[in-house]
Amino acid sequence: MGVGLASAALALGTTLVAGSSATAAGVDNSNIVYTVHPLTKQYSTGSTIGALPTPSQCVARVGLACYTPALIRKAYDIPDGWTGRGERIVIVDAYGSPTVRQDLDVFSQTFGLPKADLNVYYPGGAPQTSTAHKGQPLGWAGETSLDVQWAHAIAPDATINLIVAPNNYGNALNNAVRYAVDHDLGDVLSMSYGSDEAAIKGKGNNLQLQQSHENFVAAAAKGISVFASSGDDGASNGGPQLAAGYPASDPLVTAVGGTNLFTDDAGGYQGETVWGDQASCAQHEPFGCTLGPIGATGGAPSTVFPAPSYQAGVNGNAMRTTSDVSYNASVYTSVFVYVGFNAKASDNGFYFYGGTSSGSPQWAAIGALADQQAGHRLGQLNPALYAIGTGETRKLAFHDVTSGNNAWQGPGLDAGAGYDDPTGLGSPDVSGLVGQLVHR
Repeated sequence: MGVGLASAALALGTTLVAGSSATAAGVDNSNIVYTVHPLTKQYSTGSTIGALPTPSQCVARVGLACYTPALIRKAYDIPDGWTGRGERIVIVDAYGSPTVRQDLDVFSQTFGLPKADLNVYYPGGAPQTSTAHKGQPLGWAGETSLDVQWAHAIAPDATINLIVAPNNYGNALNNAVRYAVDHDLGDVLSMSYGSDEAAIKGKGNNLQLQQSHENFVAAAAKGISVFASSGDDGASNGGPQLAAGYPASDPLVTAVGGTNLFTDDAGGYQGETVWGDQASCAQHEPFGCTLGPIGATGGAPSTVFPAPSYQAGVNGNAMRTTSDVSYNASVYTSVFVYVGFNAKASDNGFYFYGGTSSGSPQWAAIGALADQQAGHRLGQLNPALYAIGTGETRKLAFHDVTSGNNAWQGPGLDAGAGYDDPTGLGSPDVSGLVGQLVHR
């Protein structure tokens, strides 16, 4: 497909703005503070495939399922020969992890993956912290591990270019994204961070939001597919009203929501529900909900961006809505991630990880697989995804997630047949989806 800039790009300071606290001609210079919430439960310090349990064993021992790369690839129908060779995946994070290379090596060796081709860039200089084990940086270190390991799991022969911002403010992360775009470091780009739109001062007149949107315009012009997590605090981002997260809400970004993915021990797909523990623990009780509510996928109308043309007719909303697509995200249906950055050696090992920040790098890797099969960049994907997801062959490309609600300490939205805010068009049947993307 073509880049299709005209179908999704918005004019800065005019149609981009809705309900701004500044005048249309003014600019708000307030910082956007981005956060990550990789959700974890420790398993063990084992690092051999034989030491890790099957999903049913995890359920019996801990009360949650646990998935390896092979099981996720099987569940989402990724052909064995699709590895992303020749493609490049950009991962953008703040602070980074001091053990990212070593941890990725352990992950790869454990699961029989090829050694990763990982490059790390610090365009803004070294991270502005002396340790990765205090406050925000600790969360970002775990996020970095999750991002690179699971992008590699889905596209094991793709090059991963990790761009590390020195802090988690808008200027630093904007500069990191721009560096990747200007230096053409990837065919796809993933951002697992976000900020509640309600917390962004000036809304569409915020200078850092405008700079971020300009980055996405530049990425689309180069045919780079961009993905972001919808968030882990429900439809309201933990507040009293519905609130989308940014940058997932930008129309040039593919917003990835979250599900509970259920499989058998061989990875056979059994079904999905909305990742929304507040509702799920009360109604469906996944595996007895023994750990209690942990989180919920984002997914809600934007207060900044009007509905782009590709969303016309999917839900009747005048504003851009997230999510666009979905992927496994619940800690109750977690994936294994290896971390080696803890101060105590006994705390290092494999952990159970969840969150929509797990879905964004994996969808980016799926984008790399699609580019590989097409033999060229497919570019800004949302128009094609919606055309496929609302067309006659949608069932060959997407699993429609129809059950659940994403309330979390505030209002939530229900899943239903077809498009819905928590899970978008659904989760991918990768073989079927890529086949349709390539031949559009």
